[in-house]
Amino acid sequence: MEAIETEITAPVPEAPVGEQPVAPLGRAIVITSGKGGVGKTTTTANVGAALAALGKRVVLVDADVGLRNLDIVLGLEARVKYHVLDVIENKAELDDALVRDKNVDSLYLLAAAQTREKEDVSTEAMIGLIEQLRARFEFVLIDCPAGIETGFRNAIAGAGHAIVVCTPEVSAVRDADRVVGLLPHDWKPELVVNRLRPALVRKGKMLSVEDVDAILRLPLLGVIPDEPGIIIATNKGRPIALDEHSPVGAAYRQIASRLAGNDVPPPTVKVAEPGFFSKFGSLFGGR
Repeated sequence: MEAIETEITAPVPEAPVGEQPVAPLGRAIVITSGKGGVGKTTTTANVGAALAALGKRVVLVDADVGLRNLDIVLGLEARVKYHVLDVIENKAELDDALVRDKNVDSLYLLAAAQTREKEDVSTEAMIGLIEQLRARFEFVLIDCPAGIETGFRNAIAGAGHAIVVCTPEVSAVRDADRVVGLLPHDWKPELVVNRLRPALVRKGKMLSVEDVDAILRLPLLGVIPDEPGIIIATNKGRPIALDEHSPVGAAYRQIASRLAGNDVPPPTVKVAEPGFFSKFGSLFGGR
C-alpha cells in the first residue's frame, strides 16, 4: 500500500512590497456555462495545470459551495484542510487554505466548502478574496457553479473575463447563450467547445463547432475532443493537460498558451450555411 502523503499546504510568495516595483494584478477568469455537466471543473483544472506548466503562478478557486469537486479532479482531496469560507470568515489564514498541487509546484487550489450553502458567501467578500489572490498570482481561475443564481453572481463578481464552456448539444448551447447575456457588457468572453466527436458530426448526429459558433458568436478559444483518456486522468487525479502524448492534453495546452499571450493561432472555424441548427433558432432569444 502506498504511503499517505502528509503535506497539507505550502507558503505562497507574497506580492512585492516596499520600494520594489509593484507587480501588476493577475487575471481573474471565471469558467462558466450555465448548464451543469459540460466540463467546467475539468476545464478549470486542465487549463490551470497547463498554465502552471508554462511557469505561471496559478490558483484555482472552487466557487461551487456545497458541491466541491475541483479537489477530486486534481487528486488533492486528502490535502484540503480549510476552504473558501474559512478564509472569508477569518477562521483560517489564506496561506493555510491554499493547497499546492502535487504535479506542478506553481499551481494552487482554494477549495469550496462542502457543508455550507452558496448563500453563505457574500458578493463583497468574494470580491475582496479574489483581489487578494490577484495580488499574488498571475492567473486566478474561478470554477463557476451551475445555474445563474447566487453562486453564479459570486463567481463572476471578482473576475474580469469569462471562458464559456459548451458541449455540442442544443440544451447546453441555449443555457450558454443565456449566461453570456448575463455577463458584464464590457467583457469579451471566449468559447471552449467541449466533448466534440468528429465522427458524429460527420454523420449529422452531433452539432458541429460551426453550429455552436453560429448561435453564441464568441471568439473560439479552443475545441476539446471527447476521448476516454480524460476520464482515466480525472480518476487518477492528474490533469490530462500534463500528458504530452494526449490530443486532449494538447488542446488544453493550446488554450493555456493563448491565455498566456503566446502567438498561437486560434482554431479556425468556417461558419456553416444555415442548416441543421437553424431549426432550433426559436429556442434562442437575442442578446
